Amino acid sequence: MDYINIKRLKIYAHHGVFEEEKKNGQYFYISAKLGVDTRIAGKSDNLIHSINYAKVCELINDIVTGNTFDLIETVAETIAEAILLTYDSILEVSIEVSKPSAPVGLPFEDISVSITRKWHTCYIALGSNLGDTKANLENAALKINSNRNFKDMLASTFISTKPYGYVDQPDFLNGVIKIKTLLTPFELLDYLHTLEEEAKRVREIHWGPRTLDLDILYYDDIILDDKNLTIPHTGIPNRDFVLKPLVEIAPSHLHPIKKLTSLEMLNQLNTNLN
Repeated sequence: MDYINIKRLKIYAHHGVFEEEKKNGQYFYISAKLGVDTRIAGKSDNLIHSINYAKVCELINDIVTGNTFDLIETVAETIAEAILLTYDSILEVSIEVSKPSAPVGLPFEDISVSITRKWHTCYIALGSNLGDTKANLENAALKINSNRNFKDMLASTFISTKPYGYVDQPDFLNGVIKIKTLLTPFELLDYLHTLEEEAKRVREIHWGPRTLDLDILYYDDIILDDKNLTIPHTGIPNRDFVLKPLVEIAPSHLHPIKKLTSLEMLNQLNTNLN
């Protein structure tokens, strides 16, 4: 990845925990490292193919001077999010917020917070077998795609499948979406649970009937094993109702543990079933 660097943009603003900081203000220094592809701009020598860093500086200045925050962590987070939401061509951003006049009471050179944020690619499985199943899935996909923390959704077609595990229930409608998100894995999990609750999902029987089921299949290439969240989803290699939609939109996506593509896992599953 290539980078455009903005170093120590000097801005007078009113951030801090103490009331006198908010009242009197102080200088803050903002640095931004913008992850972009500069190849086309470098070859064309045309600003239209690059990032107008003057406009980025204006955006940073508007955020820093137009708000009052207690924490410089919040200043950094707000700047990073605004840049990523404003510029599609910026894939990653690192922000440093320095506060050289912080009320510490001891000699120091500088105090700063540095963060890096980026768009993450995730795959989400959708399922429903109660109510208007097609509408349940379409509404969930629409809500996800219209949320400002997501972009570039690619959706599979929906397929009808027999229930898995607990079989005494109606057939399911299933699909998979690929989408980019600014949310962390656990933030994403919480958001998907909120959508399930809005669809009035009831959790009474394991693998039982449900109005809406949303599962994180992949999140970038991370491997996560937590009591509340496992990524990649452990059921991927054994569920054709997941693999078939995955093969439709991402046949070559590589499972980070098994080192098999979606198509290879589906072929392997079909061979085992036969």
